[in-house]
Amino acid sequence: MNKPALAALFLCLTPLRAQDQEPLFRTTSELVLVDVQVLRVKTGTPAGALKAKDLRVFEDDVPQEISQFSRDEFPLSVVMLFDLTESVRGVLKHLAEGAKSAIAHFKPEDEVALMVYSGGATLVDDFTKDRKRTLEGIGKAAGMRSDQPAHFNEAVYQAAMQLRKAGSASNRRVIIWLTDNYPNVPFRQMPFPLHTEMEAFRALHEDGVVVAPILMKSAMGSLMATFAGASEASKRKEFPPGDAKKYAELTGGQAVGMRGKQPEERLAQLIDELRARYTVGYRPPESQAAGTFRKIRVELAPDGALRAKEWTVLAREGYYRK
Repeated sequence: MNKPALAALFLCLTPLRAQDQEPLFRTTSELVLVDVQVLRVKTGTPAGALKAKDLRVFEDDVPQEISQFSRDEFPLSVVMLFDLTESVRGVLKHLAEGAKSAIAHFKPEDEVALMVYSGGATLVDDFTKDRKRTLEGIGKAAGMRSDQPAHFNEAVYQAAMQLRKAGSASNRRVIIWLTDNYPNVPFRQMPFPLHTEMEAFRALHEDGVVVAPILMKSAMGSLMATFAGASEASKRKEFPPGDAKKYAELTGGQAVGMRGKQPEERLAQLIDELRARYTVGYRPPESQAAGTFRKIRVELAPDGALRAKEWTVLAREGYYRK
C-alpha cells in the first residue's frame, strides 16, 4: 500500500480509540476489517501470496467490494493467555525455559501482554514491546499455581478487555491461548461475577479479535474432566463452559495441537502463521442499524488462483455494527 493510502486508513481508524470506557471497534462507518487465513486442507499450511481478486467477501450473504487488502502490514497486539490448571503447568514451565527463541519471532513493533487464569483471569504483564520483560513475565506465570476451576469464558472475556488497551487501534488483535481445553462449568459461587460465553463472544466480535489456541493433550485433564462431568453434566446447557475450538472457529482462528514439537517451537510456528494472515477491508452497507450483528463470509473466488476444494478460508463470523 502506498503512503497516502496507508495514512488515509489510519485516519479512518483513529476514532476507534474513543474514550477509556467505550469499546474499541475494528469496524467503523468507513471500513470493516477482517483478519483472514487461507490454509491447504491436507497439510494446514498457509497459502502463498494472494491478491484481492482471489477472495470474495459477503455481509449477510450480499457480496461486498474489497477496498483494503494487505498481508502482515499491521503490527500485532497479542494477549498470551495461560491456563493454570495442573495439567498445563508442566508445559508452561517448559515453555518458560525456551521462550526466548519463540518470542524472537515477533516483530519490534508488535506488543505482547501476559495473562493467566483459573477461576478468574489475572494480568501478569501489560502490553510491552520489551521482549526481556515478556520473558520475565512468562517465567513468573510458570511459577504461579491455583486450585480453582478453569473458567474459560471469563478468561477469554478478560483477555478481550485487555486488548482494548492495545497501543494502536489499527493493530491486529490476537489471543494466543495455551490450554488443555477441559473447562469447568461456571455455576459455582465465586467472589466475583463470571461472564458468559455469549458475553465473551460479543467482546471478541466487537474488536475483531482472533483466538488462536495451542491445545495440550493431557491424561490428567481428561481424568479430571471425567470426574467433573458427572456433577456438572446437568449444568452444561444452562451454563456453557466454553470450548477453545469453538472460540477459534467463530473468530477465524485455528486450534492446533503440538504437532510433535516442543512448546517454544510450536509457539514460534504459530507466530509465523499469524504473519501469513491477510487483512481484508470493505465498506459496510449504510442502511444497517447500530448495534446489530452482521454476518461475514469470506471464500475463494471461483476464478481466483486457488481451487476451493483444496483450501479452507478462516475468518470471523461477523461483527456488531457501530
